[in-house]
Amino acid sequence: MLLGSIEAGGTKFVCAVGNKDYQVQDKVIFPTTTPEETIGKCIDWFDKYRDELTAIGIASFGPIEIRQNDPKYGFITNTPKQGWVDTDFVGPFKKHFDLPIAWTTDVNGSAYGEYVLATLFNQRVHSLIYYTIGTGVGAGEVVDGRFIGEMGHPEVGHIKVKRHPDDLDFAGICPFHGDCLEGLVAGPTFQARLGISGREVPLTNHVWDIMAYYVAQAALDSTLMFRPDKIVFGGGVVSEQFLKKVRREFKKLLNNYVDVGDVEKYITMPLAKGNGSATIGNFALALKELQE
Repeated sequence: MLLGSIEAGGTKFVCAVGNKDYQVQDKVIFPTTTPEETIGKCIDWFDKYRDELTAIGIASFGPIEIRQNDPKYGFITNTPKQGWVDTDFVGPFKKHFDLPIAWTTDVNGSAYGEYVLATLFNQRVHSLIYYTIGTGVGAGEVVDGRFIGEMGHPEVGHIKVKRHPDDLDFAGICPFHGDCLEGLVAGPTFQARLGISGREVPLTNHVWDIMAYYVAQAALDSTLMFRPDKIVFGGGVVSEQFLKKVRREFKKLLNNYVDVGDVEKYITMPLAKGNGSATIGNFALALKELQE
């Protein structure tokens, strides 16, 4: 028995097959091009495992339609990704494989992977929020094995944050909201602010303190709204060194208002190595879909 996973990103697709213990047996990466080409490559790759494949979990960039009674369930909807607006993602897989398919957002997949791993690592975690900070910003919330969001998935990357006094002249890069969270801390903001890639910006640069201030506000808002057991930050912008700055700002903003325990254990890097949270989450969601 094999479970399938597709982590669909704006830059690349990661396809994998694994066993019921969430161990990867094979994996491939495709660049994200057109829907027809990219989805076609995924179907062709999974086709060689047709006889063993029992279910597939798909975690996609969005926005996506998650309401199963909606005619566009399984679609990527009004995404800013050029060429992918109103793309039927789940339909071609259902038609080709006729298998149970779990469908959710990329950050939900990662959140579920971290939720599953926390249990495997004997951590007492009933609720968890996973933020990814990379080309974009998003978050997924899991409470007792269920995702938050019925009418649609959360769009936490687009919450508004209080501006840092040293950052008032930066308009932000979000095409919809300008200076929302994503517009202020996503990877491309380095280029917009400094004219260079984030990889070239040392952690001593003040821009990291500014970004930590915004990310800490997101952690504070999540804490006060949801009171999760744990907040996980992943994505290309995040490092343990950056999270130290975030934790410092978070402590200042929280000001001991509520107890979150050890902040080092409360705000963390992912347990999954190599950005593998979504793959593990997709395997687990595929297995859940199969069992239900």
